[in-house]
Amino acid sequence: MSTGAEVFESHRPRMFGLAYRMLGSADEAQDIVQDAYLRFSGADRDRIEHPAAWLAKVVTNLCLTRLTSARARRERYVGTWLPEPVLTSDGTLGPLESAEQRDAVSLAMLVLLERLTPNERAVYVLREAFGYGHREIAEVLDLGEANCRQLYRRAVEHISAGRSRFEPAPERQAELVASFLTAAREGDLAGLEKLLADDITWWGDGGGKAVAAPRPIEGRLKVVRFLTGGGQRLMSGFRYTVAEINGGTALVAWDGERVMAVAGFDVRDGRITDVRAVVNPDKLEFVRRQLEVS
Repeated sequence: MSTGAEVFESHRPRMFGLAYRMLGSADEAQDIVQDAYLRFSGADRDRIEHPAAWLAKVVTNLCLTRLTSARARRERYVGTWLPEPVLTSDGTLGPLESAEQRDAVSLAMLVLLERLTPNERAVYVLREAFGYGHREIAEVLDLGEANCRQLYRRAVEHISAGRSRFEPAPERQAELVASFLTAAREGDLAGLEKLLADDITWWGDGGGKAVAAPRPIEGRLKVVRFLTGGGQRLMSGFRYTVAEINGGTALVAWDGERVMAVAGFDVRDGRITDVRAVVNPDKLEFVRRQLEVS
C-alpha cells in the first residue's frame, strides 16, 4: 500500500503544472504545491476517494486566493511584467508533443491568461490543459455547471481576441533563433531586417532589478536600432545557449555560471513577431536550477 507521501509525489508534476499555468510563476507554484502537500498529509486520507481530484481542487483554490494578491502586486510592478520562464525539455510541464500543447505553455499564452478573471483562468486552464469536463470543473470551483460554461466561453473570447497561431515547426524556429543571434551579435542590419516582422514587439522584464527596456519597443526599425545600439553591447558581452523554454526555442544568456537573461520568440509567416526577454534575476532562479541539472 502506498504511503501518503508516495501518493502525493505521483501527482506532484501535474499539480505543479496546474499551479504554474494559473500563476505564471514557478516559485509561487512550488509554494502552492508545498502548501497542498501539507494539507494532504494532514487530511484523513480514508475520506479522500480520488486524490487527483482532491489535490486539483486544493491547488486551484489556493491559486485563486494567490491571484487576488498577485494582481495588486503586478499593478505596482516596475516596467513590463512577464511570466517566469521554465525549462520544458525535461518534462516539467508535462508532454509537449503537439503545436497546441507547446502553445498552451508559451510565454505569449501566459501573458494572455493575465487578461482573464481568476475564475475564468481556472476554468480555461482546467478545460484546455487538463481536459476537465464542465461538471468536474464545477465541482473543483464549487460553482454551477452553467456558470462554468459561461466562464469558459468568456475566457475563450478574451484569449482568441489577442491570439495569433504561431508557426513554425520547432526545427524551423530553432533556425530562425540561431540566425537572429548571429545577426544581432554582429550588428547585421540587413540580416535582422530579413528576420524581423514589420510589427515586431520587444518586451523586457527587469522588474526594477536589472536593466531592461522600460516600455515595449514596437516596430522593426526601433527594434533594429535597439539591437545594433545598446542591445548589441549586451549581446556581445554574454555567452549564449539555446534551450526549450515554455515549449519553444529560447536563448539563455550567461555571465560565467550566472543566467542573466532568457529570451523567448514568437514567429509568424517565417518572421519573428515578438521577443520576450526576462532579465529580472528573481525570475531566473527556477530556470537556473533546472539548467544546472539538465
